[in-house]
Order: sequence, then structure tokens, then C-alpha cells
Amino acid sequence: MSRMDRLDWDGTPAPSLADVELIADAAYRRLPKDFRALCSDLVIRVEDFPTDEVLSAMQIDSPFDLLGLYSGVDLSHKSVLDVGGLPDMVFLYRRPILDYWAEHEDTLGSIVTHVLVHEIGHHFGFSDADMARIEAEASA
Repeated sequence: MSRMDRLDWDGTPAPSLADVELIADAAYRRLPKDFRALCSDLVIRVEDFPTDEVLSAMQIDSPFDLLGLYSGVDLSHKSVLDVGGLPDMVFLYRRPILDYWAEHEDTLGSIVTHVLVHEIGHHFGFSDADMARIEAEASA
């Protein structure tokens, strides 16, 4: 019996917003402690697509071209005197992530981890090598 025969495709829905949130939460908990410490109050939010305002501001034509987004104040601009600002947030966009997953060989968990690490990492100025190391540690 093949793997395809064992799966009940008729009863298997696409991962929901809540499913992707669970995957993202698990991915975040696997990230190295020192990396997570940079984002102590980080909020991870999963939405189907980026808003029209985000797409317009980033000059992106298709909502499928943006898998995630970091929104917050970078460390070089944060101050202990800042009061009541919004929390740093990572937005993961479910439909573009699922579209990417359908077209590639990566697992959904590795894609979510990759997007999460890169959104946080680019915001803090990490190199691609640093982010690859962080992803590898999260996968170990």
C-alpha cells in the first residue's frame, strides 16, 4: 500500500489559520534562546493575505508574492523611555505560504520556520548566513 493510499485526501482540508499559528508557535519555540530574547514581546499573527495597504506600500502587485512581514521598531530605534508602543509583530500570510508549499519540495513546517526567521532576522540586520544557522539550530 502506498503512502497516497493511506491518506484520506477526501477528509483532509488545507491547513487553517489556526493550524498555521500552531506550526509557527512550535517553530518559534524551537528557535535558539538568544534569538528569541531579541523578540521578548513578539506577536506572531497569521492572516490569509497581506492588506491592500501593505501591498501598496511595498509596491507588490500580487498578494501571493509576500509570505510574511515584520512590523515593529528595530533595536537601533528602541529606547527604554518608549511608552505604550505597539508590540513587534510578524505576520505570516497563510495563502501565499500554502501556494509556495504546493510548488516546492519543502515541508510546511520548514517554510513557516524560514519565513519566521527571515522576517525577524532581516529586521535586526542579520546576514543570510546567520539566519541559515538559526534555521539549522531550530531544525536540530
